[in-house]
Amino acid sequence: MKVSYQWLSDYVDLTGYSAADLAEKLTRSGVEVDIIESRNKGVHQVVVGYVKSKQKHPDADKLNVCVVDAGQGEDLQIVCGAKNVDAGQKVPVALVGASLPDGLKIKRAKLRGVESQGMICSAKELGMNDRLLPKEIQEGILVLPENAQIGDSILDVLGLNDEVLELDLTPNRSDCLSMIGVAYEIAAILGREIKLPAPEDGLVTGGGKAAERLNITISEPELCSHYAARCIDGVQIGPSPLWLQNRLMAAGVRPINNIVDITNYVMLEYGQPLHAFDADKLEGGRIDVRTAAEGERFVTLDDAERTLDAGMLLITDGAKPIAIAGVMGGANSEVSESTTCIVLESAKFAGSSVRRTSRQLGLRSEASLRFEKEVNPEAVLPALDRAASLICRYAGGQAAEGIAEAAAGGHEPVTVTVSTDRINSFLGTEIPTDTILSLLDRLHFTYEQTADGQIAVRIPSRRGDISRDVDVIEEIARLYGYDHIPTTLMTGVTTPGSLSREQKVRRALRSLLSQSGLHEVITYTFVNPKQIESLPGQYKDARPIGLSTPMSEDRSTLRTSLLPNLLETALYNRNRSIDDVAVYEIGRVFVTDEKELTRQPEERLMLSILWTGSNRPAHWSSKPVPVDFFDVKGLLEKVTDYFGLTVEYKAAHPEGYHPGRTAEIWVSTAEGPVRLGTVGQLHPDLQQEKDLDETYMAEIELDTLARYADFSIQYKTLPRYPAMTRDLALVVDAEVAVSEMEKKVKEAAGSLLESIQVFDIYTGDKVPAGKKSVALSLVYRHPDRTLTDEEVTERNDQTIAALEQTFGAELRK
Repeated sequence: MKVSYQWLSDYVDLTGYSAADLAEKLTRSGVEVDIIESRNKGVHQVVVGYVKSKQKHPDADKLNVCVVDAGQGEDLQIVCGAKNVDAGQKVPVALVGASLPDGLKIKRAKLRGVESQGMICSAKELGMNDRLLPKEIQEGILVLPENAQIGDSILDVLGLNDEVLELDLTPNRSDCLSMIGVAYEIAAILGREIKLPAPEDGLVTGGGKAAERLNITISEPELCSHYAARCIDGVQIGPSPLWLQNRLMAAGVRPINNIVDITNYVMLEYGQPLHAFDADKLEGGRIDVRTAAEGERFVTLDDAERTLDAGMLLITDGAKPIAIAGVMGGANSEVSESTTCIVLESAKFAGSSVRRTSRQLGLRSEASLRFEKEVNPEAVLPALDRAASLICRYAGGQAAEGIAEAAAGGHEPVTVTVSTDRINSFLGTEIPTDTILSLLDRLHFTYEQTADGQIAVRIPSRRGDISRDVDVIEEIARLYGYDHIPTTLMTGVTTPGSLSREQKVRRALRSLLSQSGLHEVITYTFVNPKQIESLPGQYKDARPIGLSTPMSEDRSTLRTSLLPNLLETALYNRNRSIDDVAVYEIGRVFVTDEKELTRQPEERLMLSILWTGSNRPAHWSSKPVPVDFFDVKGLLEKVTDYFGLTVEYKAAHPEGYHPGRTAEIWVSTAEGPVRLGTVGQLHPDLQQEKDLDETYMAEIELDTLARYADFSIQYKTLPRYPAMTRDLALVVDAEVAVSEMEKKVKEAAGSLLESIQVFDIYTGDKVPAGKKSVALSLVYRHPDRTLTDEEVTERNDQTIAALEQTFGAELRK
C-alpha cells in the first residue's frame, strides 16, 4: 500500500511530523514501512507557463520558437522541438537556472542561432513515471489544465512536493489497505483527531428512485452478503481533475477517465472496491448475483475470453454476465466515451470466493486484493455515496434518489471483554486503567466498564483482525509503546524440555550410521508406481496412494517404502562413475489397505539402508573387498546392540530380494517376538536391470525400535580371572540353523559361558552329503575365581550332549 503524505494530511493534522517521522512511528507500532519515496526527483525552478505564440524555427524544420508567459514579469523566448506544442497551451517551463532529474541544469542557449531562455518540459523530463501517465500525454510536452495558474510552481500543480510511504502489510492488517484506515492508525499513534470526508457532500439527486429503476437479487447469499448500486444519469466522460490524477499516480494507479478514476480513488480512500457499468448496456433493469455454470464463457475488460468454473461468482443483468464478482468487469458493459448513464456498484463479496476465482483465472487486481482480505461491511454504502458525489461534481451527473440494494445478512458487531489485571499480566506492565481507556479512545474503540472491573470493548467493523482479548491487548501494547514495556522474567509452570523416544532413536541412528561411513540422503515422498511393484519393501500388501494432481508420472504415488528411491540414488551415482555407495534414509512411508481412501493413511517412520560396491576403497596395501550380506548384518547388529535389543534373524524371501540371501529381523520382547525389519540382497534380476554390483538393503521399523529400545547403560568391571576356551567342530544337517545351535549352547553351558563365536562353516568332500560342519569357539569364565579344567570339561560335555540330542550333531573326526 502506497500512502501519500499530502493525501493523508487531509484526514489527520500532521503538523510537526515529517514523512520520515511517520514511517518511524508506524514501524514501531507494528505497521512496517519499507521505503519513503519522494515524488520530486530533482525538479527546481519549474513553473506553469502560457504559450502565447508559436512559429517555425527559421533554420530547423523540427524546431519551434515559442513566446511564453511564465509569470516572470516579461515573456520568455523558448525553442522547443515537441510536435504537440501549440499556442494557447499551459505547460511546465524550466526557467534559466532550473534543475531537472538526472542533474540536468537549464542555461541560456542558442539553438541554430535562436536564443532559448528556458525549456518546455515533458512529464518524463520532470521525473514522472511514464507507466502511470494517461496514454495521450506519454509523448511530447506535458499540457496542463486551463485552470493552472501562470507562475505557480509545477511541484504544487502536479503534486510533486509530496512523499509516499510504502507499507509492507501483514495479511491481518487489511484495514490499512485504505487511506482512511491508515489515517485511523496515524491518529491513534499521534493522539490526534481524525477528519473523515462527508460521503454525500456534492451529491445531486433527481430522475426518479434507484430502487424503482433497478431490481437487485442475490442468488448466492453465502458468497455475497450485501449488494448496493446507484443510478447516475447525464455523465460526461472525460479526464478527471489534475489533483485526483496526482493522488492516483502517487498511489501507483494510472488515471484513465473521470468515472474510472473516481472509483479507484474511493477504493483507495475507503478500501471498498467499486465498479461502474454502462446502464444502457444492461438488459431488463435488474442485477442478479449468481454463480457461473461449468464451462460458461465470458469476455472481461482486457478483451480476453475466459472459461469459467462452476462456483465462480458472477454479476449478471438477468440475461447475461456483466462482471466476475470482485475480480474484473465485462467488456459488454464497459464505460466508454459515449456513456451517459451508469450503474455504480458497491458490494461485500466473500473473500474466499474472490481469492479462489482470482487464482483460478490468473487475474489479480487492487480490487481482488482487498476483497480477498475481507472489506469493511460498514463501508459499502459510504463508499458508494462518496463515489456518486464525486461523479456528480466532476462528471456532471445526477443520481437517482436513494440506493437499490439487497442484503443477505447483517454484520454482527464484535465485543471483546478484557480487564486491567489481564492486560498487565500478559504484558508484564502496571498500566493504570485510565491509561488503557485513553488508548482505546485513541483507537476509536467504544467500550463500557462493568461493575466487576471488566472492560467490554466494541470492535469497529474496519478492524476484522480483532476477535479475542489478546488482540485487544496487542493493540494496547502497540500504542503504549513496545519500548515502554519492561523486561520481566516469565512466570508460571514450566516444563523442562526433553527429546521423545523417537527423537532419541533418530539422533542415535544418525550418529551410529554416519560414524560407520554411511551418508544420509533425503529423497522424494512421491515415487513411480512401477517402482513399488518391483520393490514393495516391508509393506507388500499396502495399496499405493495416487495423487490427484501429480507433478509427473515418476512422482505420482505416495511411497510405501524408502528402498525404491535409495535404489534410484545408487543408480544415479553409478551413472556418474561412483560405484561404492553406502547410504541411509530416515523418513515416513504411507500405508493403507483401502482402495478408495475414506481416512488418512497411516504414516510409519522407517530406516532404510542400501550398500553396494566395496566395503572399503582400493588401497596400495590391499584390494577392494566387495560388500556382502554380513557387512549389512553387522551394521544392524551394531545398531540393535546399542539399543539393548536381543534380535534373531530368520530366513525369508520377500519380493524384490534375493531368495537365498535375505532374512527377517525379529526382536525378543516380554510379549513374544516382534518383527523389526528385513535385511538382504537385491534380487539378481533387479541388479541386472539397474546394472549394479551386488547390492544389499535393510529396512527397520523405527516405531518398533523406539518402543523396545533400552537407553540405560550398564557397566561391568573388567575380568580379574582368566578364561578357558573350548573349540567344537560339529557335523549337522545342512538345514539346521546355526542361530538355533547358538541358543542351545547358551542354554546348556549355563552361566559360566561368557561368549560363543562361529568361526567356520564347511561343506565339501570331507563332510557327508546333506551335512555341514559348524565350528564353534566357546569361552568360559567365572567372575570371582579361576575355573578348573574339570568344571569346564563337564559343562562342555553337557553342551555336546544337548546338541547331539536336539540336532543329531556329531563331533567331526
